[in-house]
Parts: sequence; C-alpha cells; structure tokens
Amino acid sequence: MSEVVQGEGLVGLTEIEAASRRLAGIIVPTPLIPADAVSDVVGAQVHLKCENLQRAGSFKLRGAFNFVSQLSDDQVAAGIITYSSGNHAQAVALAGRLRGVRVVVVMPTDAPKVKRDGAQRLGAEVVFEGTTSLERKVRAEAIAKAERLVMVPPFDHRHIIAGQGTVGLEIVRAWPDVDLVLAPIGGGGLASGIAAAVKRMLPSARVIGVEPEGAASMRSALDHGAPTLLPEVSTIADGLRPVIAGDLTFEHARALMDDVVTVSDDSILRAAEMLVHRQKLVVEWSGAATTAALLSGRVKAAGKRVAVVISGGNLETPSSCGECPVAPLRVV
Repeated sequence: MSEVVQGEGLVGLTEIEAASRRLAGIIVPTPLIPADAVSDVVGAQVHLKCENLQRAGSFKLRGAFNFVSQLSDDQVAAGIITYSSGNHAQAVALAGRLRGVRVVVVMPTDAPKVKRDGAQRLGAEVVFEGTTSLERKVRAEAIAKAERLVMVPPFDHRHIIAGQGTVGLEIVRAWPDVDLVLAPIGGGGLASGIAAAVKRMLPSARVIGVEPEGAASMRSALDHGAPTLLPEVSTIADGLRPVIAGDLTFEHARALMDDVVTVSDDSILRAAEMLVHRQKLVVEWSGAATTAALLSGRVKAAGKRVAVVISGGNLETPSSCGECPVAPLRVV
C-alpha cells in the first residue's frame, strides 16, 4: 500500500509518526497487557491496549492535542471549542489547558456525570445541547462563529485520525507479530487511525472495528456505500453513538479495515464485568465493546495473537449516575 501525501487521501504513516513526536511527554504510552481471563475463554493470545489508563481517561487526548498543537497563536487567541458525548470534551479541555487557551465544550443533556465533571474540572466551559451528535454539532458551530473560536473536530479530521493512530503505532512496536487488532468505533477516528498505522506497518495483520448494535453508523455506511444518517441510536455505550459516520473515517474504514462488526449491550455489560472482576481494570461501557466482540463470538480469534483496544475508563458509579446499569459491576 503506497504512502499518501499529507492533506490528500488517507492518513499516512508519516503523519502518524509526526503525531507521535508531538505527543511525546504529553500522552502516556499505555501498556499492552496479557488478558489471561479473555484468552482462556476464546482460545487466543489476547492482550489489552489500556487506553483507560490514558490522561483524561481515554485515547482522545492523542487526537485532540495533535490537532490543537498545530494551531497558531493567532488562531487560538479567542479559544477553542468542540462537541462531544464526554471523552473528547475532556481531552480538548486538557489540550486547551496545556496550550493555555480558553475551551468551550458542547455536551448532550444526558452526558454521564463523570464526563461532565471531568471536562469542568479540566477548565472547560460546558454548554448542554440535545442528545444527538448532530444537535450538539450545530450548537457548537453557532458558538464558534459568534465567538471566533476554533473548532476541534471529534473524529473526522486527519490530525485527529493521525493522533489516534499512535495507538496502532504503539501496538505494532510492542507486538510486531500481532495477527488481529480490534478497535471500537463511534465516529471512527480511533479505528481509522489504528488501521492506517497497522496496515502500513504490518500489512498481514487484520483490523476489525466494533460498534454497538443500536448505534452502528459505520456498518450502515459500509452497507450503503456512503455515510447514512441513523434514524435513532440506542446503546449503553455513550461514547459510541454518533448518528452518522464521518466522511473521512468512512473512507478509511472502506479502504483499510477488514470488517466492522456489531455487539449487543448485554454482551458489552458481560465483557465489562469480566474486565473489572478478572482483569482488575476500570473500563467504561464503550471501552468494553471490543472485548465483547471476542467473548460473544462476533469475532473468531482461536489460535490468533489479538490486540484489543480498551478505549476508555470513565465509568459511571452508583453515586454518580443514580439509575445507570452498574449491577454487573458488583465489587467482589
């Protein structure tokens, strides 16, 4: 697969390597740890890429800081803005704090409290709008225009994809004979970046994206040949429910991913239970989707070397979410 020129076509390995250099000393190079409990169930050698241990609790800082660090002082003079269900909001808040600029984030009215509080704790001004990604996007764009703020896209931009691609870079460098990489898909920035890195560094490896059944925007885009607006989304995985895939992330999925599969909310809950109880990891529902794909049999991996990306650890607890479904995560 030939390399592409920056700014044209798909994100290239050189862009991801450049992002890695910008992120040095900013992000945590997260561990890739053996998952014996999962390995025993599926008959594969499974390792977990623990982005739940990343600063701000998810992989999102990689893309956010890669984008923000390339803005000029004049561009960020008034500040930056984004729209997010939570993890990208926290990442942009932290990136803005590190850059020393004002940050505004537009979040859904039903955003998890742990993510709302995290964005505010990191210094962001939080605005609430609707429950869908399109509603908060429209509000954020209006604020950006009125207040001359720079928009930090949540996923559909090459600087975001390149930053997220450093996850794939780290996986291959740590495990150069990996056979299969599983990445969750919300808007697709993470899975696109991982695929861009892995397929250039290790063409023989397979990359599979994972979405919730109730918010399968990328699977729908692939089935229809273009991003399509979902009439509704419903999933426990709040970080994986955009109503439409990005144009650029769709092109990456179509060109570089070997498959995109869907998993049920029940399987996500069971996977989270295993990760908490057996692997002793704090994992949010979105972060457990990839493990769910293995445990439920949606991805067959017997005999393979499998890297599973745990995308985040901003988990609601009974004290912070009231009626949220945390029963499977009883302390043992």
